[in-house]
Amino acid sequence: MASYSGDKDAYLKRLRRVEGQIRGLQRMVEEDKYCIDILTQVSAATKALQAFSLELLEEHLSGCVVDAARAGGREAEVKVREASDAIARLVKS
Repeated sequence: MASYSGDKDAYLKRLRRVEGQIRGLQRMVEEDKYCIDILTQVSAATKALQAFSLELLEEHLSGCVVDAARAGGREAEVKVREASDAIARLVKS
């Protein structure tokens, strides 16, 4: 079971909000809106996705990684490596 399952509805709501922001960006381009206004909205959508990512990462760390660390062994190593790799991907983006 995913560590975010308890908050699944909240996560989906946030993603739908981001989806709406992206659709808004598409409309802005279709309507030939001013570049800076579009870039401002791109920044807002990017920040919303970053915030979502960080919250999901926190869920993963406090759930999956902590549980694996308690169990120890190979599974703990795998979960820590996965989390580390995910953090590296987020930092690069």
